Amino acid sequence: MQELHTKPLVVAATRAEIALSIPLLDAQQIPYVITGVGMVATAYALTKALHRCTPPYILNLGIAGSLSDELPIGSVVEIVQDTFFELGAEHEDDFIPLEQLGFGASSWANLSSGHIHTALDKVEGITVNKVHGHKRAIQQVQQRLPYARTESMEGAAVFYVSNEENIPCIQVRSISNFVGPRDKSTWNIPLAIQNLHEWLSDFLKLRDGQQS
Repeated sequence: MQELHTKPLVVAATRAEIALSIPLLDAQQIPYVITGVGMVATAYALTKALHRCTPPYILNLGIAGSLSDELPIGSVVEIVQDTFFELGAEHEDDFIPLEQLGFGASSWANLSSGHIHTALDKVEGITVNKVHGHKRAIQQVQQRLPYARTESMEGAAVFYVSNEENIPCIQVRSISNFVGPRDKSTWNIPLAIQNLHEWLSDFLKLRDGQQS
């Protein structure tokens, strides 16, 4: 039997991404689900969680890679549209997205609610099975989707489930690295996680103030 909740359901791929915030979530009795990495694991875990409870909205939190110099490491942004980047077909050197094949949608927007908003910069993102690490492949991303600013492995899956279940969703990500050749010495995951935690703390304080 489903329970109706008055608090959001927080969704993250890994415990590490929200580890700093878990004491805060527990203190406020805000439910959260750790889905596992990737769009398949995320879709399954989130759908299973929604069978147990119906939250007023979903809050998807995590880190992401930046596809733009305009988003430096440590930036926190709201993703308002996310695309399953690999969903489609290849024809020689061309890529045919799912929409052109006539099999549905590969791009999903946040299902918003009028009373839920953030003051963060709004950007578009892509969701992938394989994170990009080759310059030529990154150039292809920028050519196909020039407005894409972030890369994750789960975001579009959360939007897909939220749209199918008709539940509003906010996706917030903190930049941990620039998308490029895999050089972890240039990443700053601790900073990204810290900034994400600070944003969430402020967001929940504002939410509590609006509800009091």
